[in-house]
Amino acid sequence: MKKIFTIMLVFIFTLTCTARKDFYTIVVSLDGCRWDYPQWYDAPLFNYMAEQGVKSGLIPSYPSKTFPNHYTLATGLYPDHHGIIANSFANRKDGLIFSLSNPKTKTDSRFYGGEPIWITAKKQGKKVFTYHWPGSDVRVKGQYPDVWFNYEKNHLSVSERISLVSQAINAKQAPDLIMVYFEEPDHSGHSFGPQDKRTREAFRNMDAQLHDLWDNIQQGPRKDSVNLIVVSDHGMTFVTPERKIECKRYLNPKWVERIEGNLPAQIYCHKGYADSVYNALKAIPHMRVWRKKDVPAYLHYGTHENIGDVIADPQEGWLVTDGKVKAGGMHGYDPTYSDMQAIFRAMGPSFRHIDYPHFPNVDVYALLCHLIGVTPAPNDGNFNDISAILK
Repeated sequence: MKKIFTIMLVFIFTLTCTARKDFYTIVVSLDGCRWDYPQWYDAPLFNYMAEQGVKSGLIPSYPSKTFPNHYTLATGLYPDHHGIIANSFANRKDGLIFSLSNPKTKTDSRFYGGEPIWITAKKQGKKVFTYHWPGSDVRVKGQYPDVWFNYEKNHLSVSERISLVSQAINAKQAPDLIMVYFEEPDHSGHSFGPQDKRTREAFRNMDAQLHDLWDNIQQGPRKDSVNLIVVSDHGMTFVTPERKIECKRYLNPKWVERIEGNLPAQIYCHKGYADSVYNALKAIPHMRVWRKKDVPAYLHYGTHENIGDVIADPQEGWLVTDGKVKAGGMHGYDPTYSDMQAIFRAMGPSFRHIDYPHFPNVDVYALLCHLIGVTPAPNDGNFNDISAILK
């Protein structure tokens, strides 16, 4: 009996240590930050994180777009499983178009499946503060994070976000997890391309901003208790005006109900015409075309009801569009392309010093659950695949 009691005490102690209250996690997302930007451009904070902790990269989920991948990072589910299947798509039930340019549909909870980390944490007594993380201003399952801001109505500047995160982590009662999103270097990457000097400056500015955040943490009461993680949703590649595929030229208007997006293009067909659309497009150069049911398994895409009947997936550097293409940066392509892969850095008391291979971004949710000591909801990640980055 005494032996059993001792074993139980050890077990309880182990659980307590695993979910230590005095360890806190901050996860920062830099939209459109390629995994290799720190190799191209001067980045003191990124280099410091690599020297002190984990240097790696993330393989985005398909399509390698902003909203699908930020919600994947938050839920551990592929877009095909959580429902944000693209930056714009049609709802099969009522024809409503989800679009990032429409604040009403962007915050419509019917599109958001799965369980984001802020709900997982809240259900288990933990607190999560968010600062413009995509999807955090949506009432998912009837709940919001403990702290959140509407992106359109209460937009925070970069400096405001840095200041609020610093205040939160240094407060008397800090949240267990803080998630903060920044639009750069994605904005500059789109405008100028990933190798332009203006994109370099945008990246270096974000490195400097994060350096200020880290300095604020080191001057506060939890300097030895904070895990800092920096991620991105996708990478960036270069496109030019002549690299476009005008697929409407090959299609009979009677076949197609609508086309949403250009990378990939979701083609919604009138009943009975999916094969006609597929056959008309399948031999066009610089583009892969699939019937919904035939999307390659490695992309984990094609089962959600709102995905188009036919998917037109352009070759890297090309776009499916009938409009003008401006020279600059673009993303959304096959996540196995090196240009599409994203940054991952992590340092703090929970992380080893290790140079680790790139891993799928569906694993991040389980990692965050482990760090704050909560049981994950069902997800597509595999925590065992990345446990080696932890002490």
